[in-house]
Amino acid sequence: MSNSLLDNINLPKDLRQLSQDDLSQLAQELREFIINIVATKEGHLGASLGVVELTIALHYVFNTPEDLLIWDVGHQAYGHKILTGRKEIFDTNRQLAGISGFPKRDESDYDTFGVGHSSTSISATLGMAIASKLNGDTNKQHIAVIGDASIASGMAFEGLNHAGVTDANLLVILNDNAIGIDPSVGALKQYLTNVKKGTQKQDNIFEALNFDYSGPVDGHDLSKLISELERLKSVKGPKFLHVITTKGKGLKQAEENQVKYHAPGKFDAKTGELITKSSSNQLPPKFQDVFGETIVELAKQNEKIVGITPAMPTGSSLKYMMEAIPERAFDVGIAEQHAVTLAAGMVTQGLIPFCNIYSTFLQRAYDQVIHDVAIQNLPVIFCLDRAGLVGEDGATHHGVFDLAYLRCIPNLVIFAPRNAVELRHMMYTVQKGIDFPMAIRYPRGRGILLDWKTPFETVEIGKGKCLKEGVDIAVLSIGTTANTVTNVIENNPKFHNIGHYDMRFVKPLDGDLLHILFKKYKAIISIEDGVVTGGFGSAVLEFANANNYKTKIEILGIKDQFTEHGTVNELKAINGIDENGLRETLEELILSL
Repeated sequence: MSNSLLDNINLPKDLRQLSQDDLSQLAQELREFIINIVATKEGHLGASLGVVELTIALHYVFNTPEDLLIWDVGHQAYGHKILTGRKEIFDTNRQLAGISGFPKRDESDYDTFGVGHSSTSISATLGMAIASKLNGDTNKQHIAVIGDASIASGMAFEGLNHAGVTDANLLVILNDNAIGIDPSVGALKQYLTNVKKGTQKQDNIFEALNFDYSGPVDGHDLSKLISELERLKSVKGPKFLHVITTKGKGLKQAEENQVKYHAPGKFDAKTGELITKSSSNQLPPKFQDVFGETIVELAKQNEKIVGITPAMPTGSSLKYMMEAIPERAFDVGIAEQHAVTLAAGMVTQGLIPFCNIYSTFLQRAYDQVIHDVAIQNLPVIFCLDRAGLVGEDGATHHGVFDLAYLRCIPNLVIFAPRNAVELRHMMYTVQKGIDFPMAIRYPRGRGILLDWKTPFETVEIGKGKCLKEGVDIAVLSIGTTANTVTNVIENNPKFHNIGHYDMRFVKPLDGDLLHILFKKYKAIISIEDGVVTGGFGSAVLEFANANNYKTKIEILGIKDQFTEHGTVNELKAINGIDENGLRETLEELILSL
């Protein structure tokens, strides 16, 4: 495009020098910029395309960063990043040592609050607005942009409920496109649909919460957006602007297939067609698909089985059960706390709930796991997808804390399968009947087995497995770290005497096996894809201390710091749990014995 406007915009102050008549051209250029970068570098596409006009209008009207703008979750913040000084480095988005895929406080003054998980924006922005008032700054604006899926979450309503009884200078903008990562669900979605259609007969829910409500407004009409935002700047107290947008706006395929184009991977920037990864060989299935197919198979045999997911039916593959047995599979929206206690309630009435939650998101329901499940010793089955390092989404999304935060909870059993067959067998085992809550954690991505649909077998709870006998040194692995160990010690002759044991259970540890190992070996190495502080290795240390073993113990895992974004292999290397890291540890240990 000739006479590019975007080329000359490095900060919002440059944007504000443009006339309103130029902003439509800028919107087109910004969309093309996002599409061209994400097409080759990957990332979250549809959400950012849907808010291009809203992003421009916000930075055009408000004096950012003095006025505080918060994007809920941050999937939609690419345009914001490009307009706030990161255009030239946007191609490093989500790459190791590059910029984050989410707003991040230490990256830019324009990123006023770090995000990544949903539904935090209203509470944070309200906190800022109250602080501004206490500090005597009565002119500062405070804006939270939140989606229709996120606003249905409990925390968002807690923020709305509090804000409605304050006189805080707060503007909540509802970006309503009827979809989060998957289509939005629940009664609030239907309410918003009725509002958009003009068929809503009940009182406005946001006005009932004491917000000054306006809208719905076309989120792609720049003149209307700017006019309404200018008006709202002078309105006192909590305000609510309802904006209607189209996720994926400007790319035909992204508009038509909003789930797939939320984060589509590589695609052709001109045609929008996805670039498929060619492979001459059949690939092993993703762990999520092993879960999805297995729960359908089991549920057809056991009518007590139900499936629950908080807004991740596609990502968890519970969509298979929602299609096959819809009356027994539940997407509860972005409501992890509700999902856990819903499962607990179901258990009391004889059902067998598989509650599938990403590891990082179960953190949001920690009290419910303890209070509503574990204290009552209710046999809820938690399937923790995306456990361990997840890659480019970074610190907010890694599932590295689950072993540590779950291990301290009484009654809870923790299992980590090393492959798809073990996951399948454990799902079969627990649905036969258990009298304790269970967490089964597995990683993002594919396993290593092609032939995984083997006949079901019962797993003995709390028992590890010897994968290789050895002399002097034993490596204890948990979950898929077993594959790293196998690759290292079986492909290196100098490690032929090293033993390898898949412990499988972090809680309870296999005490009988550990007694044998501590008496047999001079040194023990534990390896995990969770934090070293309080995790699997810590459990082994506690066992050794309790039993007065003096054996040398090395713990490999995620360092005691937040791991940023990068590929999984890059991040494993940084934390010393890739094959090279394990090899170096073994070589050093051999020399020290």
